[in-house]
Amino acid sequence: MTDDTRGELYGQLAATGPYGVRPGHALITMVEPHPGHEHAYNRWYEDDHYIAGAMAMPWIYAGRRWVATRDLQALRYPPESAVANPVTAGCYLSTYWITEGRYDDHMRWTVGINKRLNSDGRVYQDRTHVFTAFQDHEATVYRDGAAGPRDFHALDHPYAGLVLEVVDTDEPARRADLLRWLTADCLPKRLAGSPAAMATVFRPTPLPGDRMSYVKQVEGVDTRLTVLWFLERDPRECWTGRFDGLGAEVAAAGLGARAELIAPFIPTVPGTDRYVDQLR
Repeated sequence: MTDDTRGELYGQLAATGPYGVRPGHALITMVEPHPGHEHAYNRWYEDDHYIAGAMAMPWIYAGRRWVATRDLQALRYPPESAVANPVTAGCYLSTYWITEGRYDDHMRWTVGINKRLNSDGRVYQDRTHVFTAFQDHEATVYRDGAAGPRDFHALDHPYAGLVLEVVDTDEPARRADLLRWLTADCLPKRLAGSPAAMATVFRPTPLPGDRMSYVKQVEGVDTRLTVLWFLERDPRECWTGRFDGLGAEVAAAGLGARAELIAPFIPTVPGTDRYVDQLR
């Protein structure tokens, strides 16, 4: 059988459509390897899936993996979370930037390649997707204005930590108000003088109907916002007074909003098993 990759089509596809550098979309996926499978899961992701299941795909142009060790998991809140049950679930986080305007093109490819990977036995099954969603970029707020790395650099710049914040409103009509409050008030005030260099805000989009069965449909697509805080210091060094009161501030804003998860991470070291023995 001839292996026809239709190579002539690649030049045609590259000649049309958006090809900017802005992170118009993101894949944010928080996963919990099943107990006893931590090492095998990490090796599969590092040695195969990070490339074949993400970075080798069209229009994904940056990616980074993050990990929450036991002590970082213990900082998470609220205890009763609509995102993670228990709130400590999801010790690995992967973040990817997708070129603005290329979401539909990328989704066609990712559904197809994941079906192929699954049929070829290259999908590690002993894991649970705690929070996996493709998301559209809404805003980025910078601590230092025009100075410093931009959001499209964020997954390549050697940031020392990341905080994942997931906020829900009580009704869809209030999400726009929440976004305005975050970008005009909350984020600028908390970034000022802090070890966080930027905060990016995304809103989740539904997964396609032909997604893989082990990934649940996205919740809160009309009410939820996701904030990624990029830190120049280890989150354990700046948690108290910076992020431990963030949930209370959201609740007090009078927008019918609740922080459903505030979770710190540090970057993994690519190609290694560092931190695998510190997850439980």
